[in-house]
Amino acid sequence: MPGRSTVHLVDDPAWVRWTLTAVALGFLTLFVVAPTVLVFVEGLKRGWQVYVDALTTPEARDAIRLTLITAAIAVPLNTAFGLAAAWWITRFRWKGKTLVVSLIDLPFGVSPVISGMVTVLLFGAPGLLGPWLQAHDIRIVFALPGIVLATIFVTFPFVARELIPFLETQGTEEEEAAHILGAGGWQIFFRVTLPNIKWSLLYGVILCNARAMGEFGAVSVVSGHIRGETNTVPLYVEILYNEYSFAAAFSVASLLVLLAGVTLAAKKLVEWKARDLRRPETGSAP
Repeated sequence: MPGRSTVHLVDDPAWVRWTLTAVALGFLTLFVVAPTVLVFVEGLKRGWQVYVDALTTPEARDAIRLTLITAAIAVPLNTAFGLAAAWWITRFRWKGKTLVVSLIDLPFGVSPVISGMVTVLLFGAPGLLGPWLQAHDIRIVFALPGIVLATIFVTFPFVARELIPFLETQGTEEEEAAHILGAGGWQIFFRVTLPNIKWSLLYGVILCNARAMGEFGAVSVVSGHIRGETNTVPLYVEILYNEYSFAAAFSVASLLVLLAGVTLAAKKLVEWKARDLRRPETGSAP
């Protein structure tokens, strides 16, 4: 159209595009595709029956069950925390908000091993609360509660960090309108806020669940590696590998690879659905 300025994109030379493409594809092949394929090749090297047997031993079943229980406890708690924290940070004015956001990000900057050590120092036998827990016959470390606590610590930022930016971008106009019309706090949350953030919430839950099931460092410190009791799937893979049961180790590790694939597919589905809902409707004016 006349008077409209045109933006010309600068095309890079062909050799630059091909070089960058080759580097990116080579990196992905070397560090993502090849290890993924190798896990299944090694797991199935001795046949399908050996693969199935490795996944159905009592210790494997116990590890899978403990992993699922841990995720089933940690993920809902982190979801509740993420919702509350995001609402509190984005919908109220108060001092110290920046500090709280930084504390939420703390697990991203702290080694999971450190979080496991802190759990031991607090709840272990020589820890701060250890004598009191022993006197009341309460086991935290080297038991399910310690594994859950360590998992909660390393995964609690995921839901909150997905919701906080979205709520800040969304604004409060719809909620203020609902309040003016007489809606109460819970009505506003369930009928206005929650429907608007459901895809961002689901996105954070998916990431939180994947990290909870695959966590190794923090859980390794607090579990004690008790066979049949405190070994999650990642810990059980390490034990099998250290015992030179390579086929079984890779067979069980393939479960984590499948989890990663399911997580990636769910993540992309949520992204596509959210993008589709945000896409403005187009059509000719009557």
